[in-house]
Amino acid sequence: MSVHKPATIAVRTGIESDTQFHAVVPPIYLSTNYGFPAFGEVPKYDYTRSGNPNRGLLENALSELESGHGAVVTNCGTSAINLWATAFLGPTDIIIAPHDCYGGTYRLFNTRAQKGDFKVFFVDQSNPDALAEALSHKPKLILIETPSNPLVRVVDIEQICRQAKEVGALVAVDNTFLTPVFQKPLELGADFVIHSTTKYINGHSDVIGGVIITKIEQHTEELSWWGNCIGATGTPFDSYMTLRGIRTLGARMKIHEESAGTLLNYLIEQPLVGTIYHPSLPEHPGHEIAKKQQSGFGAMLSFEFTGSFEQLKQFVSALKLFSLAESLGGVESLICHPASMTHRAMGEVALEEAGVSQQLLRISVGLEDTDDLIADLNQAFAQVIHSNQEQC
Repeated sequence: MSVHKPATIAVRTGIESDTQFHAVVPPIYLSTNYGFPAFGEVPKYDYTRSGNPNRGLLENALSELESGHGAVVTNCGTSAINLWATAFLGPTDIIIAPHDCYGGTYRLFNTRAQKGDFKVFFVDQSNPDALAEALSHKPKLILIETPSNPLVRVVDIEQICRQAKEVGALVAVDNTFLTPVFQKPLELGADFVIHSTTKYINGHSDVIGGVIITKIEQHTEELSWWGNCIGATGTPFDSYMTLRGIRTLGARMKIHEESAGTLLNYLIEQPLVGTIYHPSLPEHPGHEIAKKQQSGFGAMLSFEFTGSFEQLKQFVSALKLFSLAESLGGVESLICHPASMTHRAMGEVALEEAGVSQQLLRISVGLEDTDDLIADLNQAFAQVIHSNQEQC
C-alpha cells in the first residue's frame, strides 16, 4: 500500500526512472523485441506483446491508484472485459451483468453467450429479488457497472460483493465513470476493477486503451498470461500517452465534477428537460449509496428531453460547444443519443428493458468555461422553443 496520495502517485509514477540519460520523464520504448543477455538467460522484457517498460509503468500507476496488487493494460476497454471473461469462464459458467450496461459490453457478452462460450444473465442489480434469483444459479463472475452507462444508476458494491462471496463468485467493477479519484472498488470488496482508459484516465480523446486491476497475485498472473496469449495487451506509445494523461487526472476530475454541478443547476430549470439522471441529486434512487461509497459524484449526466423527437434532433444540431459523438471523459464536452449511438447494438427490446428511451440524451461535461457551456445550451433550447412558437 502506497504512503502517497492519489494525485502524487499519478504525477510521480515513472518520473526520474531513466537510468541511461537521467531523463525526468520516462522515454518511449518502441522496440518490438529485446536482446537476451546470454543464451538461456531470459530478460525482464523479451517481446512487447508480453511486456514493455511503458506499459509496465502504466500498470504500476493504475494498480497503485486503485489499491490493487497488479494490472494488465489492454488495447481497449472492451478488450479488458473480454480478457477477463476469457480468463475465467468456460462453456458451462455463468456471468451476471447489468441489464443497463454499456452497449458494447452487452453486445460482447450476448454474442459470446450465443456462441456457447459461456452463459450470461442480464439483471437489474438494483432489484434485490432479481439479483437474488440470478445468484441462485451460482455464477462464476459478476460485473458491476456503477454508475451505469448511460442512466448513471448506482448499486451497492459492498453488498453485492458480500452476496457474491456467499456463492463463490468473483466481482469486477467497471469504474470508468468515476476513476480511482472518486471510487475505490477493491477497498469495497471487489476482486477486479476494469477501466476503459480511453475515457477519463487518459482524458484527451486521443488514445484507445483499457485495464484490469487485480486484488491478488494469482489473478494478475492468470490475466497476464491470457493477455499475452490472445494478443490483448496495449502498445508502448498508447501506454506512454495514457500515463501522461494520468498525471493531470486528479485536477481534471475535480473541474469536471464542479462543472457538471453547475450544468445540473441550469438544466433543472429548463422546461424541455424532464428527468435528470445524476447521483448528486437527492431524488436520485442511488443518492445515499453514492454518498457512502463514492468521494465524488462525477461528471456524467443524462436527461430526458420532453419535446418531440424532431425537437430533440433540432436541439442537438444547434449546439456548438457540445460535440455529437460517442465516448466520454475527454477535455471536450460531448452529447450523445445512446439509443442510436453507444447502445444501438442492444436492440429495441433490451433498450426498453434497460430504460434507455429515444428521448434520452447523455452529456460528458468537459473542461470548457461553464458560462460558455450554459450559453450554448441556452441558445439551443431557445431555438427549439422559438421554432415551436412559430409553428403554433
